[in-house]
Amino acid sequence: MRRLFWLSVGVAAGVALSRKATETARQATPAGLASNVGGAVRELAGAIGAFGADVRAGMSEREEELNDIVEERAGVQRPQVRGAARGQGEAGRHAAPETRARRARRAES
Repeated sequence: MRRLFWLSVGVAAGVALSRKATETARQATPAGLASNVGGAVRELAGAIGAFGADVRAGMSEREEELNDIVEERAGVQRPQVRGAARGQGEAGRHAAPETRARRARRAES
């Protein structure tokens, strides 16, 4: 009974090592390396995109804070941008509704 137990443990260990060696060898091939690099590039692109979104959100928030401070200290009201309410962030002050309308007209024709 003991011999059968150790034989089965040896077979299980051999199968596990064999699968691990096959996977490692596959990753060392050009196709395996390309998939690893592709995954890393996708992850990096996602991280850069998230960082950019965080930076834009922080810039909008800080711009609002600074504008509020200027209004408070100078007593001057900011002019409202046509079609944009305060606090809309990126879609507010920096949006160009005329440009979007022109693009829409161009797309229709």
